Amino acid sequence: MDLESKFGRLEAFLQGLQSDIYPEPPTPLHNSITRQMFGCLGAKWSLPPGARVLDVGCGQGPALDLFEKHGYQPVGITLNGQEAAICRAKGFSVLEMDQSFLAFPDQEFDLVWCRHCLEHSIFPFFTLAGFSRVLKPGGWLYVEVPAPDTASRHQTNRNHYSVLGKSMWAELLMRSGFQLVDVTEIRLTVMCGADEYWAFLGKK
Repeated sequence: MDLESKFGRLEAFLQGLQSDIYPEPPTPLHNSITRQMFGCLGAKWSLPPGARVLDVGCGQGPALDLFEKHGYQPVGITLNGQEAAICRAKGFSVLEMDQSFLAFPDQEFDLVWCRHCLEHSIFPFFTLAGFSRVLKPGGWLYVEVPAPDTASRHQTNRNHYSVLGKSMWAELLMRSGFQLVDVTEIRLTVMCGADEYWAFLGKK
């Protein structure tokens, strides 16, 4: 099979997943975790004034707002046109873009922030390699993902394709060129019972 046919098959597969995409309005719980993790990790990463930040899967902009208030220059990406429009109406710079096919130059950003988006990738190793490409040397990566087999059963969500174990996520980050600086277990209780997220801070 030639290269064009292979890419055509991949494009058709990705197009078939479009119906799995839906907007997710911000919630008090997730806004609280965003602020909490930003505060905890802000003491560990070293970002220059006016740092360029890529918010992958920016939703309706809670993290974008936080970055702007701290003097950074954030750019958001999302596959959901409704969320992109909401963010733009708030004055944020947001593009409709697939996290696995970033249309940015090499070494463009000081920080890539990816909260509850990487589990939507059908090939997270490839996606992480793209994050590494657009980060400057010494740049930072924040990834937060849901754990499998909790009361929330994240692996059954129709647009979750990569709900992996913690050690596998750590391994993929390291294979993608990141030094693991911090791994945090975020335990919480939701309506259906005990849940858990894993947060990884990596440095390129």
